[in-house]
Amino acid sequence: MAMTFMDFEKPLEALYEQLEKLKEVGEKGELDVTDMVRELENKIAAKRKEIFASLTGWQKVQLSRHPERPYTLYYVTTMCKKFIELHGDRYAGDDHAIVGGLANLEDQTVVVIGHQKGVNTKMRQYRNFGMANPEGYRKALRLMKMAERFGFPVVTLIDTPGAFPGLEAEQRGQAEAIARNLFEMAQLRVPILCYIIGEGASGGALGIGLGDRVFMLEYTWYSVISPESCSSILWHSWDYKEQAAEALKLDADHMLEFGLIDGIVKEPLGGAHNAPEEMANALKKHILTELKKLTVQDPDARILARIEKYSKMGHYRELAPATPSNSK
Repeated sequence: MAMTFMDFEKPLEALYEQLEKLKEVGEKGELDVTDMVRELENKIAAKRKEIFASLTGWQKVQLSRHPERPYTLYYVTTMCKKFIELHGDRYAGDDHAIVGGLANLEDQTVVVIGHQKGVNTKMRQYRNFGMANPEGYRKALRLMKMAERFGFPVVTLIDTPGAFPGLEAEQRGQAEAIARNLFEMAQLRVPILCYIIGEGASGGALGIGLGDRVFMLEYTWYSVISPESCSSILWHSWDYKEQAAEALKLDADHMLEFGLIDGIVKEPLGGAHNAPEEMANALKKHILTELKKLTVQDPDARILARIEKYSKMGHYRELAPATPSNSK
């Protein structure tokens, strides 16, 4: 299968082309190319390591959108022994941009909820490119309340360019649906783990993103606005998206530095798409480790800690009261 390379990976593309031609020669039996193949593979690994040692914010955004990057359903079906998808919000319908259901993670039953973008053009249209409508967030909340009723932890996988901004979404209460989820998730009596596995844009991400622990995969982004939209607002053009990405400081390293997330899950060299099964196993191990820490906590103490965690975010300064003027 043909590989997809980002702009900054062009040196790798040329090396892979050489590797394919070399293997083709070997398969035809013209000569033994084993040593040359090994040498070229080592060269590819070294070049990849060099490229990924100093990625910019915009390049990490590009990786988060890689068309071969694993999405929620891949992780769920790879990590879990069994997954039963549940549908509908019991109000308006079933939103295909958010999937969720009961999953068996080793011996732990969890409720998994996540954005699903679609793996090809037809499926992306079906999934609305991962942009959820209000019924998607209401479905998510229904599943969270079900998890609370049965004592199952909640795991959310976030990957969206934003909540759907269409007129019909606003008419059905998009803002209220997201706000309601934030209100309810703050008080949910079961553990909540949130992972940003791709794009974490604005309220679309926050609608299923308030948890006891929030983690980002290494090459993902999390921000109130995308670089393109930021560029169009500030410069009235998308041409400055690279500058916007740097100014927004939206990558995992900056989010951890700001205290907005609790940790970073390392990806395989080259990104999650380069070794999806390895990434899924690493994510599974991380989830199980974090769940062990959270499930032993008292629910009331866990809720208070969750609220305190978000109350501490941000910086502010209190000004002294203005002195009343003595002049009349």
